[in-house]
Amino acid sequence: MIFADPPYFLSKGFTMRSKGRVKCFDKGEWDRERPLSEINDFNKKWLLLCRERLKDNGSIWVSGTYHNIYSVANCMVELGYKILNIIVWNKPDAPLTLSNYHFNFSAEYIIWARKSKDKRHYFNNEIMTYINGGKRMSDVWNIPTTGLWEKSCGKHPTQKPLRLLYRIILASTKEGDLILDPFAGSCTTGIAANLLGRKFIGYEQSEEFLKLGVARRNEIEDAAKASKILRKMSENPNDVMVMINHARKELKNKMIETGICYLRAGDSKGSLCVTPGFERMQYVLLHTAGEDVKMFRLKTKGHFQIWTKKTLEQYGFQPEHATYYVVLLFDKNKEIPLGKSINVKERINTYRARIRPLSDFVGIK
Repeated sequence: MIFADPPYFLSKGFTMRSKGRVKCFDKGEWDRERPLSEINDFNKKWLLLCRERLKDNGSIWVSGTYHNIYSVANCMVELGYKILNIIVWNKPDAPLTLSNYHFNFSAEYIIWARKSKDKRHYFNNEIMTYINGGKRMSDVWNIPTTGLWEKSCGKHPTQKPLRLLYRIILASTKEGDLILDPFAGSCTTGIAANLLGRKFIGYEQSEEFLKLGVARRNEIEDAAKASKILRKMSENPNDVMVMINHARKELKNKMIETGICYLRAGDSKGSLCVTPGFERMQYVLLHTAGEDVKMFRLKTKGHFQIWTKKTLEQYGFQPEHATYYVVLLFDKNKEIPLGKSINVKERINTYRARIRPLSDFVGIK
C-alpha cells in the first residue's frame, strides 16, 4: 500500500492577523502556489513512479484539498489507476477559518485507488464494519485533527493524525505488508505502520522533518510508550463502545439463549450509573470471571430498558439482588468473532459491569 500526502500548493507567502491571532499561509517553498500545468506535471511524475512500484493487488491513498486533489484525480485516470473512493475526512475540531468570506474549512479529501481496473485490491471490509458499529462504513470519516500527544517530539506544519493512518492501514493491508510514503514528512505513516506490525519505507527531502521522524521512531522503542500511542491512535471520540458484563456460566448461557443481558442499576445511593460513551454503546461482551468471552451486537445502539425483577422472571431468570435492572437486548443469532486473545481480567473490576471502546477488542490485525 502507498499513502501519499503530497504538496497541496496552497502557500501564498503571507501572514494574516485577526483578533490577536496570526495565521501564516507559508509552509515553505515546497508548498507554494504554482501554475496548474506545473502541478499536473509534478503529480503525473510521482504518481507514475508509484504505480510502477505498486503490486498488482495493492492500492494507493492520496490526500488533498481543492488546491491539488482534482489534478491528482485526473492524473490517476490518465495513468490507468482505478479510483475506488474519495473519502471526505471531516474534522470535528477544525480551527476557525479567519476570513469571513468563506464557509469554515473543515474537511480534506483522500482518493483511494488501485493499480488497474483488472486486478482486485485488498480491502478488509469486515474490520471497517466492526469499527463502524456493525454497519457498512461510509466515505465520510469524522476524525479529529492531530493531537498534542502526537507532537511530543515536535510538529510538522501538515502533520496527519495517527488515527487517520490507523484506519487506512487496517482497511487496506495485512500484518507484515510493506507500506510506502513518498512524502514522509514527520513519518506519521511509518509510526502507524510500525505499531500495527507492518513494514515501512519513506522518502523525505527535508533533513529537519527527517530528524523529527527519527525522533518519533526512537520514541516507540520504549514498549510502554509504544503501547500508550497504539491505544490512543486506535481510540476515537466517536468510537463504538462495548458493555462488558460478568455472569455465571449458567446465567450467561441463559442470556445468550434469550438475547437478554441484565445488570443491576445504580450504586449504593440508588442512582443509575450511566457514564460518558453510554450513548455509543453498540455491543455486549459476556464472560465468566474473565473466561469464555463472547460478544454480540445490541439491537439498538445506546439503548437500554429498565425491567423489574418480576419481568425478568417471566423470561426464566432468577434475579436476587435488586428490584430493578438495566436490560440490554442483543442479536443472539450472530456472535461476533474475536480474532485475538481478549483480556477482561482486572482484579475486582473483572466482576463489575463497565464499558470499553470496541477498538480494545477488534482491529489490530
